[in-house]
Amino acid sequence: MSGTDRSVAGEAWFQDKALRRVFDLLNADGGEVRVVGGAIRNSLMGEPVGDVDMATTLTPDEVMARARTAGIKPVPTGIDHGTVTLVVEGRGFEITTLRKDVDTDGRHAEVAFGTDWQADAERRDFTINALYAAADGRVLDPVGGIADIQSRTIRFIGEAEKRIAEDHLRILRFFRFFGWYGGGRPDAEGLKASVRDRESLGKLSAERVWKEMKALLKAPDPGRALLWMRQTGVLTFLLPETEKWGIDAIPGLIQVENDHGWSPDPLLRLMTMLPPDRVRLEKLAQRLKFSKAESQRICDWAMATPPQPATAGTALDRLMYRHGREAIIDRLKIAMASVKVRAADAQEAAMSEMARLSALLKRAEKWTRPILPISGKDLLDAGMTPGEEVGQRLRLAEDKWVESNFALDRDRLMEIATRTEQKK
Repeated sequence: MSGTDRSVAGEAWFQDKALRRVFDLLNADGGEVRVVGGAIRNSLMGEPVGDVDMATTLTPDEVMARARTAGIKPVPTGIDHGTVTLVVEGRGFEITTLRKDVDTDGRHAEVAFGTDWQADAERRDFTINALYAAADGRVLDPVGGIADIQSRTIRFIGEAEKRIAEDHLRILRFFRFFGWYGGGRPDAEGLKASVRDRESLGKLSAERVWKEMKALLKAPDPGRALLWMRQTGVLTFLLPETEKWGIDAIPGLIQVENDHGWSPDPLLRLMTMLPPDRVRLEKLAQRLKFSKAESQRICDWAMATPPQPATAGTALDRLMYRHGREAIIDRLKIAMASVKVRAADAQEAAMSEMARLSALLKRAEKWTRPILPISGKDLLDAGMTPGEEVGQRLRLAEDKWVESNFALDRDRLMEIATRTEQKK
């Protein structure tokens, strides 16, 4: 394994007491452990470091035994694949035994544990993810990851097509990592292999595909990755709903997010790429196994009446009552992204529209759903006979209340609901 003159010894995350405790525990008595992957990659790229994963020559059983002896809680989170999570001072560290692939079918891998750091590196996906840091902070680079970090190249380890055949999800990971860390054009070999094998994505579980797409859509700016996915047909294969709708609004949304300090919202970004057609979106949500909340949100957005820049504040309140506050906020944000895209051609008009939409958004964000002052029980207490008419009368009163901008009081609503001459 080649060494480098790079070191993460001076990084605050590397000096964390909990991490040092793991080093001390697993480096004793012939064992060896190193930090691997994302923490080192991000540290060298000047990106925030989140989870710290580690690789070791010890078997999972040995890791757990040492942890218990030291009073550390081991959790067998992925024991079949050699992964144990150690909970140290409230932090979780994934510790994975060095491995090599014995057999792969494009979705699952059968692995064998070992002690060969080079073999462990060569089974990983991209060069920038196969960096290791020893206990003294020295960064070890067995497959040329540092050079690719410097050029911001997302490059498969070994032959791209072979690596994709081992796990088809690596096509999406290629674009996801390009969206987060890539620069310039994607690596030519990786791009060609992704195009040739794109239909293999159909063999993957919907949950894995959607999880990877969400990770891409969380990137600070996924626009270039999405563009390459569209140009290569990968995006259309995964999301045929986007074929005629496209990704043209994505750059505008990213600009508006930056202007207003919005956090990346994967589902909102996806909405900008989709037609607001509830039937098609319900099928998409079922196909990709959206959560119940995700399905509800995207369908509510599709059904909501889009506010216009000239929409009055009271009219916006009525829309939010009918369609839900979140659906209208989503509509407003996407409208702002659309205006941003048009701004280059009609800057003055776009600025005026943007100001009005921004004002409506501020109102929406502060809005609290009012509560109808009467209920079905009130109508029954007033002498109405139980049945469908109670609901009909209540809905009529509610409609009048909404039309009044929620101004009608309880007495007036009871009068409307219980009027004897009212048509049934």
